[in-house]
Amino acid sequence: MLKVSQLYIYPIKSLAGISVKAAEVTAKGFTNDRRFMLVDKNNRFLTIREFPKMTRLQPELKEDGITVMALDTEVDNLFIPFKTSKEEKEKVVIWNAQVEARGISSSIDKWFSTVLGADMKLVYMPEKSMRPVDTTSGYNPSGKFVSFADAYPFMMMGEASIDDLNERYKGDQKFTVHRFRPNIVFSGGIPNQEDKIENFVINGVSFKGLENCARCTIPNVDPQTGIVDANTEPLATLSKYRLQNRKINFGRNLVHLGHGTVHIGDILELE
Repeated sequence: MLKVSQLYIYPIKSLAGISVKAAEVTAKGFTNDRRFMLVDKNNRFLTIREFPKMTRLQPELKEDGITVMALDTEVDNLFIPFKTSKEEKEKVVIWNAQVEARGISSSIDKWFSTVLGADMKLVYMPEKSMRPVDTTSGYNPSGKFVSFADAYPFMMMGEASIDDLNERYKGDQKFTVHRFRPNIVFSGGIPNQEDKIENFVINGVSFKGLENCARCTIPNVDPQTGIVDANTEPLATLSKYRLQNRKINFGRNLVHLGHGTVHIGDILELE
């Protein structure tokens, strides 16, 4: 039996995630998942790929906004209110998409620019801004939408897959799911069982696995330090048994149908 064992949301794209006991499913994914994003002076998205230290910025959800703590920098915590985004609409670029967004404030932009050491600003995706799922791999399912996540509203993986990776790895450390930034983690089953999971239901919400998650270099960044692994681990180990069509696949990208709430302990009802 497969059960939801961990749930994560990432309020600001590429910053540290938040473990939650339950998450509400909306049209774009979980509530508060990747609704904020940092962009450069050309309004192009910024991620851990360019700024590994983003993993050392820890958000915390409050009733009226988000507090961000810089774990490695002696600065005051930043508060980002939910209701004070600027009225002016602007277009931001994420991969092959131009998305409607709004800025927040110059003081918030300055905080991130100071902490991460480059000129940048924070933008927010309004509820009416609908970004269709249209991936670089060619998947563009009709009527499916995503927030500022790379491509899909959800990414799922099994604990057995992480355990298998750690058994194969020859080093001393143990890798956790935090390297891979999933939304849904399940217990039970066999390693990489998620590869072939297509249609399933969690607490009345239907999900569909569309394709496996092709990994970039982000998993090589240790989220506990913000440092890139000198030996390109864990991708080096994954490449020995997870290389498929010149891509290192690990995890499963999902779309969904319907609304509801997913809880830790919920059963994955496979169809």
